[in-house]
Amino acid sequence: MKILVSGASGLIGKSLCEALDQSGDTVYHLVRDRKQVSDRTIFWDPEQGIVDKNALEGFDAVVNLAGENIAGRWTSEKKRLILDSRVKSTRTLVDALTQLKNPPKVLINASAIGYYGDQGSEMCIETSQSGSGFLADVCRQWEEAAYPAEQKGIRTVYLRTGIVLSRDGGALAKMLPVFQLGAGGALGSGEQYMSWIAIDDLIGIILFALNDASLKGPVNAVAPVPVTNAVFTKTLGDALQRSTPFTVPAAMLKLIFGSEMAQEMLLGSTRASPAKVLSEGYLFKYPDLPSAFKELLHKRGGNMDSQNKQKSDKSFVATLLFCLLLGTLGVHRFYVGKIGTGILMLITLGGFGLWMLIDFILIVSMRFRDKEGFYIEP
Repeated sequence: MKILVSGASGLIGKSLCEALDQSGDTVYHLVRDRKQVSDRTIFWDPEQGIVDKNALEGFDAVVNLAGENIAGRWTSEKKRLILDSRVKSTRTLVDALTQLKNPPKVLINASAIGYYGDQGSEMCIETSQSGSGFLADVCRQWEEAAYPAEQKGIRTVYLRTGIVLSRDGGALAKMLPVFQLGAGGALGSGEQYMSWIAIDDLIGIILFALNDASLKGPVNAVAPVPVTNAVFTKTLGDALQRSTPFTVPAAMLKLIFGSEMAQEMLLGSTRASPAKVLSEGYLFKYPDLPSAFKELLHKRGGNMDSQNKQKSDKSFVATLLFCLLLGTLGVHRFYVGKIGTGILMLITLGGFGLWMLIDFILIVSMRFRDKEGFYIEP
């Protein structure tokens, strides 16, 4: 097939393009830099609503993955970028596709399980109602921007993706240095559900959707076994052979990341099921966390091990600096009369300090016994 991909430079886009190349498909990229335009790239400027419509003729499929990273503190400007980068890019692309003489047979448009909002322990399937909050609103507008393609007769898939686990980036890559040092812990109560998916299965679902003519509408791209944050934390710790004794208070998360971002991304609960792809016959490579971590944390050569040991060293230094900052802020809170916040910070500082003393001994011991690093043996 001849396939056009936007967001090809991102974590998911890179993996998808590699898989498509390996399967013999012809892959083109949408790029925002005119200097990158070549035989296999097409220029667009979604902020200005610009794309070369003539260059879009003749594609069998389009996969739209464009969007600003949602990680980071949600300032007003950050929230604007998160929304506009998804809605404007989708609207620009879909407006062009619906005007083509030969539109693609299928459009796979990224979305997210944030569509459902915080639903506690309720299982969310593709027909479940949308929830409330910033992310739910973003996802609704994101999917609405793609709807004209469906009206035009293009088979449209709204890919509601969960937390993507990959060794090359995303949430897991950020967690690993902390967990390798034994500093991993549950967030808040730990009872909130995390709907995750291994990147190999996410790419598998996209390929499945490209080829299954009966698959359309919302599709939950998540593993069939969502878990609570407490279970996720313990499973990752066990896979790395590290303890996970800590709990990060919800108040601390809100202080660091902002109340809205912390509540929706870290403390909110979305328990989603991939009901539609399961009914269509998709077979997951990694249906549960232990099998996913066994693959993701599997040794893949000296370079990876060396890089992660360097990350572990750096994370120890980063944690030390964080402790110093936390102590300084705690003292400052007392000085300005914010006694409650100051006590919370100093208690957290004490926990980190105790951990650093104990874990440093464990790290030295483990390195003495295992020169290959912290990853479990295959």
